[in-house]
Amino acid sequence: MTAPTPIKKIVLPVAGLGTRFLPATKAIPKEMLPVVDRPLIQYAVEEALEAGIEDVILVTGRNKQVMEDHFDHAYELERILQERGKTTALEIARHMLLEEGRISYVRQMRPRGLGHAIWCARGMIGNAPFAVALPDDLIQGEPGALKQMVDLYNQVGGNIVATMQVPREDTSKYGVITPGKTKGKVIAVEGLVEKPHPEDAPSTQAVVGRYILQPEVMTYLASKTIGAGGEIQLTDAMAQQIGKQPFHALEFDGTRFDCGDKSGWLLANISIAMDDPKLRALLRDRITLS
Repeated sequence: MTAPTPIKKIVLPVAGLGTRFLPATKAIPKEMLPVVDRPLIQYAVEEALEAGIEDVILVTGRNKQVMEDHFDHAYELERILQERGKTTALEIARHMLLEEGRISYVRQMRPRGLGHAIWCARGMIGNAPFAVALPDDLIQGEPGALKQMVDLYNQVGGNIVATMQVPREDTSKYGVITPGKTKGKVIAVEGLVEKPHPEDAPSTQAVVGRYILQPEVMTYLASKTIGAGGEIQLTDAMAQQIGKQPFHALEFDGTRFDCGDKSGWLLANISIAMDDPKLRALLRDRITLS
């Protein structure tokens, strides 16, 4: 098999309103909500860089300027930290400065679904395969989920989605695959359906917010076909590629937190805090669960 074209670009859809976190998200994007000491968007970008991805494309909406500022110099802050000799804090402030031209932004002017958000990045993707990560889905694991997926992609090529087992009653919240031949945690995908009713779900293998896609998916998205929920669904576009290109699911190693939901965001904070010895000691000292 010819070696697959390397994955060097990632699309991060960040135009959502974050209504489940109001009033906190009235003035700041949900993607900037901190999990311990970093905003959600930073976890996604760091995971992408670990996977060898070089170019980051943020699909933004109104009032998302603060995310652009987060990945830029804060000259006044940096100057003050330098004058005060706070070198550690200065290094932290500069940590997520990507090389010039490695991060770009495109506006999704209307909220028409995940598929539409991905389509908005078509000009920056061109004819290259690319990754997609939903920052709401924080995945804690070593290596990161995207690194696991890129490693698999380098072996099999084509399209890859990250999946996890969910209770059957929860399948209506996800895209769900029809599994084919399985080898370890790698599953051939024979079908894909968005938010099926539990008794109609072809499996309990649910797709979560990590994807590796071939550029042909943009052709279907360009038709702007309306799917579940009255939106342009990425799942529907991916399903069109099954049988035409290699298509696999990877049941990744790691823990996924739905940080678009208050309970998932809280659990993510606790789980990541437990990795810090000082914070772990504090949590064990202060929190008693009945």
